[in-house]
Amino acid sequence: MNIQNKIVAVLALTLSLATFSQAAETKTLRFGISPGPYGDLVAKAIQPGLEKKGYKVDFVTFQDWVQPNLALNNKETDVNVFQHVLYLRKFSADHNLELSQLIKIPTAGLGLYSSKIKSLKALKKGDEITLALDPTNLARSLRFLNKAGLITLKAEIDQTKATLHDIATNPKGLKFVPTEAAQLPRTLGSAAIAVVPGNYAISSGLNLSDAILLEELTEDTKNIIAIRTENLNTPWAKDIIAVVESEEFKKAVEDRKNIFFSFQKPDWYKAKWNIK
Repeated sequence: MNIQNKIVAVLALTLSLATFSQAAETKTLRFGISPGPYGDLVAKAIQPGLEKKGYKVDFVTFQDWVQPNLALNNKETDVNVFQHVLYLRKFSADHNLELSQLIKIPTAGLGLYSSKIKSLKALKKGDEITLALDPTNLARSLRFLNKAGLITLKAEIDQTKATLHDIATNPKGLKFVPTEAAQLPRTLGSAAIAVVPGNYAISSGLNLSDAILLEELTEDTKNIIAIRTENLNTPWAKDIIAVVESEEFKKAVEDRKNIFFSFQKPDWYKAKWNIK
């Protein structure tokens, strides 16, 4: 074999090895999601950008708000998209998990939904209101009802930890029934009002515009992409952030054909894209 042929052979081998190495390094990112719009948000606004960067995206669907964080901690998923940071902090502390916020995303808030009444003024004394059972979202629902003027909470409490025992006044004598969040839309046949998280409202066929009243979200109640703390500074985590902060993500979110067009945006998003 002459020198020229040897050079060609070496180059061919190098290219072959590079191609093999690139294929071997293709990273599959496993997103834990719950039923509702956030899986669609990942599929339409995040997955395409990650695939352009050479990643494969898989989805693992959970039916409750407990298993997603346990699976993330156990390395059955790489990130999850279903919760706000207050829930993550509480759950991580209660279960001794090392999980963190990666980035906030557009979010559908709580809504007061009813199949029986059209306005809060139509509530009767002793009517039943269903709301989330888990402590973080129970407190959040109580804050929402407080702001709606249906109850008042005790002044001296930490409202992020409010319970039914912290209700100071309840003028209509409303009955509050804590319920698994995923089951709340099913209570509309019996309860006067259900306080339903946005993802479960949408997944059950409700429109955000159907709500008697929608929650105005704080930054702490806007949803996040959660990750194991040990992976916060990995290249693939930084790639997820880059995709979420990209023009392509914004175009998908602002597309009026997508349900998440009406979602409330995180502060970083509004600042980056000059949205009020």
